[in-house]
Amino acid sequence: MRLFRHTMAIIVVINLSVMSNAFALDLYVDTKTKQIFAEPGPGRVHMGTYEKSGQASAKTETPKIPAAPSQTMAEFSKTTEMPELATTHEGDKTKGDRLTRLREKAEKEQLKGQVSVLEERVKEVEKIHGNFDDRGLHWSTKDGNFSVSLNGRIQPASQYNFINEPDPAFGTNTPNELNSGMNIRRARLGVEGTFYKVWDYKFEYDFSRGNGSVGSGITDAFVRLNHTNALSYKIGSFKEPFSLEEAASNRYLTFIERHMSVNSFVDNPNTYKTGIGANYAVQRWQTGLAFQTEPIGSWSAASTSVNANGNQSRNNGSGDTGWQGIGRISGRPWMESETKFMHVGISAGHTAVNTQYRADGTMVGEGSNGGGGGMSFFAFPGTNVDRTNILNTGNLSTGALSDPLHRRVSSYDRYGAESWLVYGPFSAQGEYLRTNINGTGYNDEHLTGYYGFASYFLTGESKAYHVRNGAANRIKPNRPFQWNGAGWGAWEVAAGYDYIDMNSGVIKGGKADMVRFGLNWYPHSNVKFQSNVIYMLDINTAGTPTTNTNGYSGGAGARTNGWNNAEFSSFLTQVTVDF
Repeated sequence: MRLFRHTMAIIVVINLSVMSNAFALDLYVDTKTKQIFAEPGPGRVHMGTYEKSGQASAKTETPKIPAAPSQTMAEFSKTTEMPELATTHEGDKTKGDRLTRLREKAEKEQLKGQVSVLEERVKEVEKIHGNFDDRGLHWSTKDGNFSVSLNGRIQPASQYNFINEPDPAFGTNTPNELNSGMNIRRARLGVEGTFYKVWDYKFEYDFSRGNGSVGSGITDAFVRLNHTNALSYKIGSFKEPFSLEEAASNRYLTFIERHMSVNSFVDNPNTYKTGIGANYAVQRWQTGLAFQTEPIGSWSAASTSVNANGNQSRNNGSGDTGWQGIGRISGRPWMESETKFMHVGISAGHTAVNTQYRADGTMVGEGSNGGGGGMSFFAFPGTNVDRTNILNTGNLSTGALSDPLHRRVSSYDRYGAESWLVYGPFSAQGEYLRTNINGTGYNDEHLTGYYGFASYFLTGESKAYHVRNGAANRIKPNRPFQWNGAGWGAWEVAAGYDYIDMNSGVIKGGKADMVRFGLNWYPHSNVKFQSNVIYMLDINTAGTPTTNTNGYSGGAGARTNGWNNAEFSSFLTQVTVDF
């Protein structure tokens, strides 16, 4: 009977809950009588809270009622039915909490989606960003796959010859004086960048290239594959890997012009040539190899690799292009730091030279400038406005094939040895260069030259090192110049000796030596002011022939003979602004 009353009480409570549209009911059980109450009281233990909503009534399970009336309340309380009341309530609460959590999750997902859209829009805005650094104006994609840099340089120059005493030119009444004045030594604009991270490219055009005979021309134009951080390959037009001073950009030279032997044996034959190359460079050493032919662009006298007596056009029967294999190994066997090291290196190369002959055996363009091929070497006295050649071998190919005294240069071999010491603000650099002439009528003729100089930074900076090139790099002042006097930039003084000898066997190109003094001011890393004083110690062109062997008028004798024992001293300036 007691059990029946308890059951009825539960049924009543549940019916009340069903009749109610929405309510919450707390249930209590008396620990002695085991009766269930809807209100707290002495000896009553809270069983749980029962919630019911009209919206969820269809889905809410009705608590189960014990079917056996003979079951005691104690037993009933231990079964699943009684706890199921509380469990039902807790389950409904859990479902409500789950719905709340789902709703919150949905809201979060919606917000997350909106944030993602905004982030994508930001990425699109930031996909390409730009800045300015040593590479110039630089733009790149966010993922780094593509980049492009716009760079350039301009170098206004001046020359004043305060000692200018040559003899009259041989066979003329015109003085052989060097001219004072101003010019734009270089005006270059280029673009370089990367694509897919491992490829890079460079194209550069010089609007003031050459010494007057060529007004402009392409310098670099290549594509490079960076196989690893150290190993790379390139194809196109690029500098030949030869000589320490040639490997350095003209922006970073200590003196305004390169030394006579470097100009004559490396730069004048046009160091920018087309071909393929490979380079391996790590922190302590570098090596570069290249197989190249003649440069791209205009095939005029000043732009071809066989210079003033070379082939003028490849479309007028002047013969095949020349080719060369060349390489350089350099490194820092002693290196205490980036400001204290010893650099050494060697270079070597073989260059084939073409000489074109007519069907009757006479040389095309004999005695004229260009047209028939061949090769000549010449040198100017380190001046930057008037770069007149004071030394000149003349064309090393002379005479008809039928002439027993004819000479025909077929190739030349070049060798170089270099060293460079940097010890804090002090540095010393030197090179020895040799060119061997090969061909008909030649037997161990060779041209030589060397230079050496020292420099010192009064403001404490140190020469910088370009790892890939194995040469000098950009100077960054410790305290860039400011008008309020907080910084005065970097100041460098330098002095050096320069020697070249182009007399050997049947070759009479003359020889000369000189001293140089320099003062350089770097107000900022992208601006440099240079001033040089050069003094010719000796110019010896006494043995220069006035005609070629076969009687043709040669450019060597008529022009250079008048420089014999000339006295020259010049004051040079140059401003470099690059970006």
